[in-house]
Amino acid sequence: MPIEENIRNLEQRITEACERAGRPRKEVTLIAVTKTINIATIEDAYSAGIHNFGENRIQEAEPKIDYFTTQNTNVTWHMIGHLQSNKAKTAANVFDIIHSIDSLKLAGILNDYASKKIPVLIQVNVAAETSKSGFPLEEINNALNQIARLPNLDIRGLMTIAPWVKDAETIRPVFRKLCQLRDALGVQHLSMGMSNDFEVAIEEGATFIRVGRAIFGKRAF
Repeated sequence: MPIEENIRNLEQRITEACERAGRPRKEVTLIAVTKTINIATIEDAYSAGIHNFGENRIQEAEPKIDYFTTQNTNVTWHMIGHLQSNKAKTAANVFDIIHSIDSLKLAGILNDYASKKIPVLIQVNVAAETSKSGFPLEEINNALNQIARLPNLDIRGLMTIAPWVKDAETIRPVFRKLCQLRDALGVQHLSMGMSNDFEVAIEEGATFIRVGRAIFGKRAF
């Protein structure tokens, strides 16, 4: 099947990037981004060995998560998109991990609604793009300190969305800066890298990569 072949090719590229960086393959978790992808196609990816899936929108994610829960599959669901405050209650109770904590307000609401401790990553706007969410670099220390006080949130690391470029080498400094920040703060994970730049992200320390197009092909919209 094409998805199986895509995943096989992707795994080879991930392994080679890890080798170049002197890292074991097991340090990098591949998250298949399933935005606009139907359940049958996600099942194909699951059958091909993918057990981590990422969604951007609550309303689209819920039926997919419900379905795989009823199938008793070993799936981890990652919230990777911008999370609106009015969707936080649902997100707190359906996702296994949330990558996109981009404000103190959102963190507080999630903490209030959580029925169990939620693993989270703090989104950092490393490139200072006005079109993207995330804490500015100069605010991340204060944000981390305040969020760490919330009893129902478990800070696992940092996340960023790099600028889209044709040549991934040009954004290597973005990934490197986030890795340096992660090390300075003493957190574990780095969620960075997508279909067009994941290899550079891995070389710079990514532990989660968020890949859609390289698995499922170009989306219809």
